Amino acid sequence: MSIWFGTPSIDVANAKRAGSMIEHLGIEFVELTDEALVGRMPVDHRTRQPGGVLHGGASVVLAETLASWAATFATDPATSYCVGMEINANHLRPVAEGWVRGEARPINIGRTTQVWEIRITNDDGKLVCISRCTMAVLAVPSQY
Repeated sequence: MSIWFGTPSIDVANAKRAGSMIEHLGIEFVELTDEALVGRMPVDHRTRQPGGVLHGGASVVLAETLASWAATFATDPATSYCVGMEINANHLRPVAEGWVRGEARPINIGRTTQVWEIRITNDDGKLVCISRCTMAVLAVPSQY
């Protein structure tokens, strides 16, 4: 059974990257399963710190991007929209090159808040960062 509302599309999410930080950092949405949203980000000149490894802030951008889109996909857009309330991240392993892959899975999908866990791994599948993001679910303003 899917956690998503309606039939979400990662093609739509990828198209909406244009002109945003998501596009600038090279983040791509690559898979939508019944229970998770998966994306990836290159480790290159845009995402490395001066020391030559993945910048922790770039990992947080990937994590919040995945949580935000996952929360949006799990919500009826006719009645609600989601915004980030809080995010934390534990950086566990450096990455100097290649790609990192993030997978967002729900801890709780509630009526007014959602909590998502995002696990970021390197090309070898080793855990690089683990993050938790809380999203507020807000009512769409009246359109009359």
